[in-house]
Amino acid sequence: MIAANRAKIREKNVDDAPEGVDPNVPNVARMYDYFLDGKDNFAADRAAAEQILKNFPHTKEAARSNRAFLRRAVRHLVDEGTRQIVDLGAGLPTQGNTHEIAPEARVVYVDYDAVVCVHGRALLARRDDVDFLQADVRRPETLLDRLDGLVDFDRPVAFLMLTVLHFVPDELAHEVVAKLRDASAPGSHLVVSHAVDPTPDITPQALEVYRTATAALNLRTREDILRFFDGYELAEPGLVHPYDWRTDDPGDPGKGITFGYVGVGRKP
Repeated sequence: MIAANRAKIREKNVDDAPEGVDPNVPNVARMYDYFLDGKDNFAADRAAAEQILKNFPHTKEAARSNRAFLRRAVRHLVDEGTRQIVDLGAGLPTQGNTHEIAPEARVVYVDYDAVVCVHGRALLARRDDVDFLQADVRRPETLLDRLDGLVDFDRPVAFLMLTVLHFVPDELAHEVVAKLRDASAPGSHLVVSHAVDPTPDITPQALEVYRTATAALNLRTREDILRFFDGYELAEPGLVHPYDWRTDDPGDPGKGITFGYVGVGRKP
């Protein structure tokens, strides 16, 4: 009975949707929230996420492993002296947010989704050193204009792009990364996690789920993902599976899961 009551509390009703948000269209950020056992998702998101889980049963473990990589990567950035971080496609607020890992840094969260920004701004309302910006990474010039004043581009800045670029189509994704790189000062960083296609026989079913959501999925090869780091020096151990990037927790749920690759690069 207690578990059932908790389940009811977690499930959001369509009436909870902010103005301008269609709760009947699956949203990739809210689906990711569901994979992380969050509460900020609607029935359409849960249904779409369950379809993904049928094809990729380890998706929840992969999402948690990605968050674990985020924590390790941000701690590395702080150790490198980074004091400005832009978290692109930040998604819904959840445990272990970037500003909590790097309290000494100026953090700007960016997402194009209205419901994400509503939740993010509510969470961060009392933080002077944290901002939540509604902008689309697929429009890098506009994004950079809006970041001007929130970020000092004469100083190093780290761009976090975790599980973001595989929602940006084809060459536009590489163009976006190149524009961010060119706008940033030496000593800036790029942090990427990106899905690959591990099971070609069932991938079309998963791709179809995302086609009906707010963003289609674009899977790439390891070589294509490595191209994002053109102009950067990759930190050891290079472009690897999430669990293999400086893992400090033997209980990391991503051990043995190879859903994609991650890496951290520094602009010389």
